[in-house]
Amino acid sequence: MDCIFCRIVEGKIPSRKITETEKSLAFLDAFPLTKGHTLVIPKKHYVKIQEMSKEDNLDLFEVVRILTGKMERLAPSSLVAIHNGKESGQEVPHVHVHIIPRNTDDSVGPVHSMFSKKPKLTNDEFNNITEKLVK
Repeated sequence: MDCIFCRIVEGKIPSRKITETEKSLAFLDAFPLTKGHTLVIPKKHYVKIQEMSKEDNLDLFEVVRILTGKMERLAPSSLVAIHNGKESGQEVPHVHVHIIPRNTDDSVGPVHSMFSKKPKLTNDEFNNITEKLVK
């Protein structure tokens, strides 16, 4: 498998490392959306979050939690985003969390502004979806 993030973990591709634990690595995005745009990845290769071990998941999200606080050195808020699979917009098939510093004048709106086609669900459809997710 030829994964760019695995090659970064292995040190075969240079990165601007922010922090590292035994299980996770955080580095500046090479194609930032804002100044400070950071990626946090598990060192072990996983395509989707649900594939991750509990230990890797806990470590990854602890790094995310700490770094979101540090982002306030750059901007008053941050967007934390995960594309979980190709259909969701995941460009690199390796779990990665984007931490993107946000300002009121950055021309980006809330998550609901990302979708131009929004479903209008009936009560039955809401109930059916709820039932599938609760089981």
